Amino acid sequence: MLRRLSRHEELERLNRALKTLSGANRALLRAGDEAALLHDICRVVVEDAGYLGATVVRPLSGAPGRFEPVVRVGSAEAFADLRAMAASGADLSGGVAATAIATGEPCQVNDVQNSQLPAHWREFYARHGFGSGLSLPIHVDGELFGALTILAPEIDAFDEFERAPLCEAAADLAFGLATLRAKLRGAAAEEALRRLTLFDPTSGLPNRVHLRQILAEALQSCRRDGQPLALVRLELERFRDIAEALGDTAADETVRQVTERIRELLAPDQALAHIGEAEFAIVCRGAGAEPARQLAERLASVEARPVEVDSIMLDVRWRMGISVFPGHGADAELLIRRAGIALGYARRRGTASALFTGGLDEQSRRHIALVADLRRAVGSDELVLYGQPKLRIAQRELCGFEALVRWNHPSLGLLNPGEFIQIAENTGLITPLTYWMLDAALRQGYAWRESGLAKHPMSVNLSAHDLQDPRLLDRVAGALETWGATPGSIDFELTESALMEDPVGALETLGRLKRLDVSLTIDDYGTGYSSLAYLRRLPVDTIKIDQSFVRAMTTDPDSATIVRSTIDLAHNLKLGVIAEGVEDQHTLDTLAELGCDMAQGYAICRPLPVAELGAWAGAAAASH
Repeated sequence: MLRRLSRHEELERLNRALKTLSGANRALLRAGDEAALLHDICRVVVEDAGYLGATVVRPLSGAPGRFEPVVRVGSAEAFADLRAMAASGADLSGGVAATAIATGEPCQVNDVQNSQLPAHWREFYARHGFGSGLSLPIHVDGELFGALTILAPEIDAFDEFERAPLCEAAADLAFGLATLRAKLRGAAAEEALRRLTLFDPTSGLPNRVHLRQILAEALQSCRRDGQPLALVRLELERFRDIAEALGDTAADETVRQVTERIRELLAPDQALAHIGEAEFAIVCRGAGAEPARQLAERLASVEARPVEVDSIMLDVRWRMGISVFPGHGADAELLIRRAGIALGYARRRGTASALFTGGLDEQSRRHIALVADLRRAVGSDELVLYGQPKLRIAQRELCGFEALVRWNHPSLGLLNPGEFIQIAENTGLITPLTYWMLDAALRQGYAWRESGLAKHPMSVNLSAHDLQDPRLLDRVAGALETWGATPGSIDFELTESALMEDPVGALETLGRLKRLDVSLTIDDYGTGYSSLAYLRRLPVDTIKIDQSFVRAMTTDPDSATIVRSTIDLAHNLKLGVIAEGVEDQHTLDTLAELGCDMAQGYAICRPLPVAELGAWAGAAAASH
């Protein structure tokens, strides 16, 4: 029989329960993590409220009926005894904590020695002076987290008045744990979002958004300390080719390997960012133009090492553009843009790197303006067809024209191809421009035939973009039909480098073009590194030797050897040979001695508007 408590004892016990609840609420406000919160709750139970002991136990995952004490306050010997029992694998079922965990409901024993507890638990409680115990399950996010067990020395603790605040304290503890976990999930989500927002997922490097922050902070530091700063933008060449040939996984692996290769050359205070699919940026605090150039040279020196991806050795090449603070700008956005302008200049010039200059900014603005103007010009009357005569050397007679284009810009006047062809290549306008050239050349051929002039083929250049256009064959066939072109009236010139971008696809396209009964010429031969085996398979009629070799052949023995060897090679393959860039009579005579078939250049005639070519041809024929 439990003895009846005096009013004073009832108030004391209620008071300790209320202290537990109050202290638990304060602990919730201070809590920074789960372990600290659990310890604070147990400390409040013992030190503030005056209970003999408090512990939090958790069920062992994958071991039904077993649990692990994780926090205790009170008797160190009792806690050590409890941990030893748990570690030994002893049967811990039947105790107040084990019962609360097993049932998910509170478990209370007011007289442990006269209770139905297993003998080993009664011995444990007697050994450590516990007369009664209360274990309260803790549910967090719908799952059983564990149990808070409170132990008292007296045998009649935890009546309904004392128990209610303790249950509320346990509920508050569960709420606190859930809140902490929600904060952790929120923090993890925020970190994941931050990394997604500020870092590239492939390389793990800061992305373009983060680069602006890094650069702005670096500029502030350099401005304060009176130091310069350099920004290097680096772009991998032909990156999409790797992705298309080997897949995105191989492309990502290429990016990771390139990232490590660049990192090897950087100082600890140089920040590397991945700001585009195949573009990086390097922030160099305290570095001016010359140190940035030296870094670019070091980077260029290591790019020749192949990258191994899927057991394939890939050659990686990159271009670099450099801008510096304060000379090229004082804010992050301007430095990024001007380094990009320098990168574009390096790309167009074919150099490894370029330093921004003021003139490049003007070129960039003009470039952007010309893109919009060129799109309009292709569909208007601003383009003008020119032609440059070709001479059959042995007979010294006209044998054809290369179709060229000039742009009669409304405000800039007559523009040469060098000012807009590359723009057309980079913006996808080259194919509409090619179709304009094809139609204009065939129209001019028809006009010459109608006028009774001699029939000379007109050569039209095809780009790498044109070869990939699925409508190319239909457009060519339609244009030939439209203008009633006869066999031999049109010749297509394709640069060797364009053929080598997709050798298999180019071979197929040339075969289909050849079936339209047109002539085919490899332009700029000697610059594209095509193999002899590939050359033999191409259904071409003529090879045009690149002007860089022709112009130097009378002064440079190596160039002369290349020209001579190319002529012999072509003739052995039953191909004709054209030498372009013939600027003087001595070169023309030397080509004649070497047996070159045709020549083109200023020594014969500069490019002329097609309206003047008929008169020139007549005069040239009369002079011979």
